[in-house]
Amino acid sequence: MTEDEKAVVNDGVERNFGVQPLDAIMLEHGMDNHSLVELRPVDLSHKAVQRARKGRRLTPKMKLRITEVINTALKQRGIERKYATRELFNYGFTMRFAEPAQVESDSVVI
Repeated sequence: MTEDEKAVVNDGVERNFGVQPLDAIMLEHGMDNHSLVELRPVDLSHKAVQRARKGRRLTPKMKLRITEVINTALKQRGIERKYATRELFNYGFTMRFAEPAQVESDSVVI
C-alpha cells in the first residue's frame, strides 16, 4: 500500500485528485513552478505550486493564492485572460443537492 493510499485509509479524506488543469495552463504558457514563486516568494513555495499542479488537496486560501499569482504571471506576459479558481482546479466545487422531500398525497399543508 502506498503512502497516498494509507492517507485515505487513515482519515477517509481523498487527498489526491490527479494532474490539475493548472498544470496544462502553465505548460501552455511556458511557465514552471519558479515562474510563480518569484512573483510571491513570501506567500508561495515551490512545493505548494507542485502540490497544486499534481492535484494534492489544497486549502481554499492556497488555491486562491495560486489563482491570483497565475493571473499576475499571465498579465506580465501580455495575456489578458483571467482564470477563476474553479478553472484551475477540478475538485472542491461540486454542489450536491438533497433529494426533494416526498410529500404524501393525502397530507395537507395550511
